[in-house]
Amino acid sequence: MRDVYFIDDETDLRHAYQQTFELEDIDAAFFSSAEEALLAIKEQGLPLVVVSDIRLPGLSGIDLCRTVIHRNPDLPVVLITGHGDIATAVDAMKDGAYDFIEKPFSSKRLIDTIRRAIEKQKLIRENEALRRKLKASQVLGPRIIGTNEDIVALKETISQIADTQTDVLILGETGTGKELVARSLHEHSTRNAHPFVAINCGAVPENLIESELFGHEKGAFTGADSLRVGKFEHANKGTLFLDEIESMPMQAQIRLLRVLQERTVERIGSNTSRPIDIRVIAATKTDLFEASEQRQFRQDLYYRLNVVTLSLPPLRARKDDIPALFHHFLLIASDRHGKATPTLDSQSLNHLMQHDWPGNIRELRNAAERFVLFRKLDPLTNEREKAETVALADKVAEFERAAIEQALIENGGSIKHTMQMLQLARKTLYDKMQRYGLDKEDYKNADL
Repeated sequence: MRDVYFIDDETDLRHAYQQTFELEDIDAAFFSSAEEALLAIKEQGLPLVVVSDIRLPGLSGIDLCRTVIHRNPDLPVVLITGHGDIATAVDAMKDGAYDFIEKPFSSKRLIDTIRRAIEKQKLIRENEALRRKLKASQVLGPRIIGTNEDIVALKETISQIADTQTDVLILGETGTGKELVARSLHEHSTRNAHPFVAINCGAVPENLIESELFGHEKGAFTGADSLRVGKFEHANKGTLFLDEIESMPMQAQIRLLRVLQERTVERIGSNTSRPIDIRVIAATKTDLFEASEQRQFRQDLYYRLNVVTLSLPPLRARKDDIPALFHHFLLIASDRHGKATPTLDSQSLNHLMQHDWPGNIRELRNAAERFVLFRKLDPLTNEREKAETVALADKVAEFERAAIEQALIENGGSIKHTMQMLQLARKTLYDKMQRYGLDKEDYKNADL
């Protein structure tokens, strides 16, 4: 995507300004008609600024301006006008154009106008990005904890799709928080006033899964002594979360595919289709595409579920989040058991950082609860730790970052108190925080 789209039907003028823009280090694309520029916008996206002559063959510069502003009201459009078109240009500015330049004009006037427009658009886009991040932090922060880049990206994606109707597939190892993500999607959608219904497909006996999901009429089979409303109907207008969907029997998968396609459900023993309004979020710890290739999962169902996929990183891939997560679980466990929140010493923290956490977040939460109860960490070992060797410098850096972050958490982002706790000079502390990407503002009154 270019910074500037320049539209003028005069070949010599385009060539002249192409050289000028190159000398001014402005990345620009040049077009002889509005139609060409609109096609480029459709295929390549919006630039930062559009500069167009008003008089063009075919669509005019005014037509182009209206079309572009309708798509993005904040996009600066600069119009080049002759003396007879000034009134038209003024009206265009009232309708949202950024500025107009009257012929003849100097290159300096044009460049200055474009640079101001570029700065304005960059500021708008930066503010929009900040608003998205702030929304993700405020809306999802109290539930999904972490500043690891994968978690930050996950939060932003969730904030973008939470209030849509699309079904979602969540992929992640056991204990990575798949249900937490599903609940966040539900709670921050317009469906949040209606039920969030969760079912673990692997925990329901195979002969009961269809009855659980789709319901049954009285007398539909031996033991069906009364009518049963299934999970799909119960979740109407809300969200149905299907955990461990890879465990669903093939026959149930066939019926599930039909429900997803038609948004209707038939109870077992009934010929009546009942319309349902639900969002389905499925979760799996296995590669469903590979499972479908091995005929262990229906391929058509996989493609129907795989509209939007969220991949959750294992805890071993986001160890920089361990101090904040562990502190969060300490607070919860302390409140539950009515005990004071214990302080984590450097040796215990190092122990946490070196462990590989095969049980992921769930294992860390259990370790925090035991630490509250017994004031010590159980031995944490696994085969991966025994097999891997990590460079000493990497171990030291990993521990140092975690120690600084833990101190910032305990001191609410106070540099003075963090310096005292770690016995570091102010400059040394700031240098290390910059090296590890730590910002004191993230720890002031943080709701972890």
